[in-house]
Amino acid sequence: MVEKTLPLISIEDFSGAKQATFFKLLKQPRFSGELFLGDLKGHTWIFHIYMGRLTFATGGAHGFRSWKRHVLAQCPDLVPFGTLFKQALQDAANRDLSYCWQYHILCLWVEQQKITREQVAKIVRALTVEALFDLTQIRKVTYQVQQSSSNTQIGMQLALLDAEQVAAEAQGLWKAWQVAKLADRSPNTAPVIRQPSQLQANSSAQLYQVLNRLLDGQRTLRDLAIQMKRDVVDVTRSLLPYVQQGYIELVDIPDLPAPVKSAQPAAPTMPAQPQPSAPLIACIDDSPLICQSMEEMIKGANYQFLAINDPLRAIAQMMSRKPDLIFLDLIMPNANGYEICGQLRKLSIFKETPIVILTGQDGIVDRVRAKLVGASDFLSKPADSATVLGVIRKYLPQGVGS
Repeated sequence: MVEKTLPLISIEDFSGAKQATFFKLLKQPRFSGELFLGDLKGHTWIFHIYMGRLTFATGGAHGFRSWKRHVLAQCPDLVPFGTLFKQALQDAANRDLSYCWQYHILCLWVEQQKITREQVAKIVRALTVEALFDLTQIRKVTYQVQQSSSNTQIGMQLALLDAEQVAAEAQGLWKAWQVAKLADRSPNTAPVIRQPSQLQANSSAQLYQVLNRLLDGQRTLRDLAIQMKRDVVDVTRSLLPYVQQGYIELVDIPDLPAPVKSAQPAAPTMPAQPQPSAPLIACIDDSPLICQSMEEMIKGANYQFLAINDPLRAIAQMMSRKPDLIFLDLIMPNANGYEICGQLRKLSIFKETPIVILTGQDGIVDRVRAKLVGASDFLSKPADSATVLGVIRKYLPQGVGS
């Protein structure tokens, strides 16, 4: 099996739109392999992909807890779960469970006809949606892609999901979470009663009994939603007034102890940052892969780098970060490089900032129009490292990469 691991790259605000675009780019070449995503807390998510489609997802703050919750939700006949799970571990003793043991257990149960492929597909979908939702809440993530000629590490493909559809579903849940004014809360936190007397005085006797029984600090909001057969947004929203009063607190809790020691890679760590004094180079391009390529070239020359995939947010981010040089894509959804360049030139802080237009349309009309709106230079895509760094050194002769 031929494998290729690509460099570790960081992404700001891994939103639903970025997720959909990212998976779309992996689907076009019918990618097979693993996508590793990590956060600053050391959590890792692993997405297994076969021919551009998702086959499994695991990891995060509650990898085992989440898996167990969704297995029980989709397979209510797996009772008593603890006994059946221990038996499955014994039955799988001849298998290598050190990598993605959760998937191997599902495969075993399918072989033993304890669960169906349809149930596994629902479990995988729920796990993937949950993982993408959690990643949406994270300010900055890293990703690393390991490509292989065949996705044999987790065995047979019990589910083949369209990643763009799953990302859209996760984004829908995130929007509902935002509308409920819960964006600063995590569904992975567990509610625990901190002021029982005040809670009892401000709720009905029946409600207090229910809350006192359920809110023991051992069940997350997602666990409670499954147990109560309610939407997690509704459950959290109903508790929010008591949280705001301080009667109930939402606390972080650890994952359930993993029954198998995992050999999965350590969480990707954030790339080393250049010195703050290094010039900041920005790239405004709707393609994450173009930004990734530019980031490798520019950070490799010891410059700071800022990627912006959403052109509608470009002006605000430019004003916030004030880059020393800007690479600007010519054609993007909802906006184009000419418009953004013209708007930047109207701002006093960017009147002298070098702006280099990036485009695959290298025509004389484009070059003239780019000059008319104030572009400093014009670069054809795809550009190699020598060309990109040459342009930077042309306009920033005192930069650290010169």
